[in-house]
Amino acid sequence: MAAVGTLSRFSRLTSCVCKSRRLFFNRIPRRGIASCIDPSLGLTDEQKEFQKVAFDFAANEMAPHMIEWDEKEIFPVECMRKAAQLGFGGIYVQPEVGGSGLSRLDTTVIFEALSTGCVSTTAYISIHNMCNWMIDTFGNTEQRERYCPELCTMDKFASYCLTEPGSGSDAASLLTSAQLKGDHYVLNGSKAFISGGGDTDVYVVMCRTGGKGAKGISCLVVEKGTPGLSFGKKEKKVGWNSQPTRAVIFEDCAVPVANRLGAEGQGFNIAMKGLNGGRINIASCSLGAAHACVQLARDHLCVRKQFGEPLSSNQFLQFKLAEMATKLVASRLLVREAAKALQENRPDAVALCSMAKLFATDECFAICNQALQMHGGYGYLKDYAVQQFMRDIRVHQILEGTNEVMRMIIARGLLTDS
Repeated sequence: MAAVGTLSRFSRLTSCVCKSRRLFFNRIPRRGIASCIDPSLGLTDEQKEFQKVAFDFAANEMAPHMIEWDEKEIFPVECMRKAAQLGFGGIYVQPEVGGSGLSRLDTTVIFEALSTGCVSTTAYISIHNMCNWMIDTFGNTEQRERYCPELCTMDKFASYCLTEPGSGSDAASLLTSAQLKGDHYVLNGSKAFISGGGDTDVYVVMCRTGGKGAKGISCLVVEKGTPGLSFGKKEKKVGWNSQPTRAVIFEDCAVPVANRLGAEGQGFNIAMKGLNGGRINIASCSLGAAHACVQLARDHLCVRKQFGEPLSSNQFLQFKLAEMATKLVASRLLVREAAKALQENRPDAVALCSMAKLFATDECFAICNQALQMHGGYGYLKDYAVQQFMRDIRVHQILEGTNEVMRMIIARGLLTDS
């Protein structure tokens, strides 16, 4: 199936003559993607090819199940393993350990396309990719060969463990301790809001091996089943319901020194480097949701009639739709520029990643929220995709560094680079 028209799988026939509101998302007449918001513009032929693969996978393997995964809180393991067969388990991991070896720009193109099928599932895949990349980049040969191949195939899944009950934005104040005893570290403490927690196999954990502050933090890989590792209750969330979220708890949990990534005291740096890419990834997931919602809103305006005319003839709504499209394209351009900056290790990369995350997640949420408003009362029903897109991307303004922290990073760059 071509990428063109894919997003209309999420459309809902909103005419008042519709016999039943409960239609599956994939039973919808198709509409083409308007050229002014076409996400393939500016891409190479190769990028267009794997973008098409991602769009097709989103339409065929994710979109038909998106509502069920959300309502039943299903972690779609088999679907993600199918995605891994396409190379999506280690998109920017090196090929010698099973990765696809693609660029950061390629990655954002893929995550945007996948998110049109299910934001929540794609967001977890993005976190998994971040963890896989961290092991590939900072691990030694033995660690890379031990973990990365099974993470790339998604035979095993990974979770990123930084946030704690008492340290969110102030990540450098984390308290989870790792005391060196012989050839093991003994971990005590807990991590909060961990995506995949309890269901995943590999936990990339930031813990304190030294004194206070960032320089006292190290990074350990902890495997599920390690004695002393346990999990809290599954959290009930507004969105992101296709991925479980739990606390990760360490009680005298002995982890081999051989599982440490990099040197002691390097953990905070590793965590932040992972998050630079993670911020682009999560912004890309927001792009996919917003792109789908612009399509949904446009389709709804064309079929819904009030006062004897389709809503699309109302100039106010035309202007709103134009603003949504403009915000979408501006967000996409910024995210892609940030991805290129990170790939090239440019001096503006950290600030641009923060700008992209701040701008895209804020504006894309506004797009989804406006799309819901355009649907009127229908948009508030769970039969309609717009509400799920809105719920799923709301958290993107909070995680991977809150948007308030993004402003701090950007301001710091402005005030210290002169």
